[in-house]
Amino acid sequence: MKVFSIAIHGGAGTLVKGMMTPELEARYKLALKIALDAGYKVLDDGKSSIEAVEIAVKLLEDSPLFNAGKGSVFTAEGTHEMDAAIMDGKSLNAGAISLITGIKNPVSLAKDVMEKSEHVFLAGEGAMQFAKELDYKFEDDHYFYDEFRYNQWQEIKDTDNFQLDHSTKKDSKFGTVGAVACDQDGNIAAATSTGGMTNKKWGRVGDSPMIGAGNYANNKTCAVSCTGSGEFFIRGVVAYDVSCLMEHKGLSLQEASEEVIHKRVLEINGDGGLIAIDAQGNITMPFNTEGMYRACKSSGGKEDISIYK
Repeated sequence: MKVFSIAIHGGAGTLVKGMMTPELEARYKLALKIALDAGYKVLDDGKSSIEAVEIAVKLLEDSPLFNAGKGSVFTAEGTHEMDAAIMDGKSLNAGAISLITGIKNPVSLAKDVMEKSEHVFLAGEGAMQFAKELDYKFEDDHYFYDEFRYNQWQEIKDTDNFQLDHSTKKDSKFGTVGAVACDQDGNIAAATSTGGMTNKKWGRVGDSPMIGAGNYANNKTCAVSCTGSGEFFIRGVVAYDVSCLMEHKGLSLQEASEEVIHKRVLEINGDGGLIAIDAQGNITMPFNTEGMYRACKSSGGKEDISIYK
């Protein structure tokens, strides 16, 4: 039987070690483990990589510890605008949504865009209308309210500052969530979800829902989910760049991922990290920041849950 495996992340950035209490670190690692084990069980049961990445990301969205779903940050208007994407490496089918509110699990709506519409990317009012037609339940604002997130917003509210969630110097929650998986048939998939940046204006969209920038999957090469300074990941088309280096330069998964994160992204002053997997079940999780919430598990026996380098 082929090796099957999964990797997940909960954001990268200035995870200052001194600010992280042992209790908080334990909470993060438990949240990562719950999502990792659930995704791995899907693969172990012989189900698809798409199902695995969806369930893993849903569980990360349900945790207030991460900036996605329940833990999403506040915009300048005091609302929550969430983005998500999912991609199937076998068919190259993909679904993405952006600027949605009230949806508990944005990744599931992205999957429905992929499977139940003729489109790839829906945003704003249109995406919300699509969700209503599929009878999605809309959560009220209270579900998404988190005191830490609210205080984070209050500090820069009514200013022109915005805050990339992973680059704050405080004991904070960091960024995007994502998952990549390789199933028993050797098919790979990627999913990414985020609440964006604190105090963002004008309907800003980051790399997370953009196919090729923050999320990408192709059985011929790799599946990638990114986290970091979205503007730079968009400019660098980071997720596809990893795939491209593998396809056209013959680099391995690890070589391509490290070239992108430790060289190409840094050259344009971007910071962050990514998780990536190939159709042989190999995993890599490089980052150029102080830390990245990450975990992986493979049928080959590998298992790791880490925050710092």
